[in-house]
Amino acid sequence: MQLTNRSKAVNRDPMTFSESLYIPGLLKGMATTVGHIFKKKATVSYPEETRPFSPVFRGLHILNRDEEGREKCTACGLCALSCPAEAITMEAAERLPGEEHLYREEKYAAKYEINMLRCIFCGFCEEACPKDAIYLTQSIPPPNYDRETFIYKKDDLLLPAKTDAQERAAEGDPTPLQP
Repeated sequence: MQLTNRSKAVNRDPMTFSESLYIPGLLKGMATTVGHIFKKKATVSYPEETRPFSPVFRGLHILNRDEEGREKCTACGLCALSCPAEAITMEAAERLPGEEHLYREEKYAAKYEINMLRCIFCGFCEEACPKDAIYLTQSIPPPNYDRETFIYKKDDLLLPAKTDAQERAAEGDPTPLQP
């Protein structure tokens, strides 16, 4: 019984004299090699050129901020629980009085780390986050020889807060802030 139609019968006849010289096989292999010399190369000179990625490509993680520049992450831990590679670790802390401009909720992530060597870029953390605090960008992790540089801490992942000058420029006011 055959499962597919791809099976071929193997020829068990003894080789002829021309086949035992292997010259036809050598010429066929050389023709393949010469044919590949003139084809377009599949490789890219990476730092100078980059290849186009798919629109659904998932790259580096980013921790997002809200419109007022506060951290969106509430340290619920759903991203760490949904990660199949267990690449995300976090520790929660309570917001102190006077820190309302830094954190959105009463609880925030005091420590947030992603081990990019373990991450499989599946996007489950992005889907699990109820606050849209984490998302995966289109950029790839930079190459490095040091293992410690692939453990991204909260400061590495968090988008920089907008300064007052950037906010004024976004609103159309070109005047810089006066000291």
